[in-house]
Amino acid sequence: MSEQGAGEPATGILQSLRNLATTLVALLQNRLELLATDLEEERIRLLQLVFWAVGALFFFALGALMITILVVLLLWDSHRLAGIVVLAAVFLGIGVFLAIGVRNRMHMQSRLFSSSLDELAKDKDRLASR
Repeated sequence: MSEQGAGEPATGILQSLRNLATTLVALLQNRLELLATDLEEERIRLLQLVFWAVGALFFFALGALMITILVVLLLWDSHRLAGIVVLAAVFLGIGVFLAIGVRNRMHMQSRLFSSSLDELAKDKDRLASR
């Protein structure tokens, strides 16, 4: 009986190590799945952003072209050169304003993997408190 008694703590430690390894693998799998979800969400967000930006640019350019043609035709007899210069200055001003907006938005990027990083920080805190 003393042999079985000596073997039980070793079995208990091995079982505890197996349980710990199983928990760590499950935790790692969960975090990797969350990371993959974050990547997919970011990819979809970027594709939507590109689609909307291209559409907006196309129709804005088309509208600006039509307005430019209209104004030049209206001013053709009297001040066509002044009309073209004013419209060019307006379009350049709008372009500068939009370029500054793009630059500012590029610096305000969404934090990639934010939910994964938050969950890993929670895991770290939980493990440190034990």
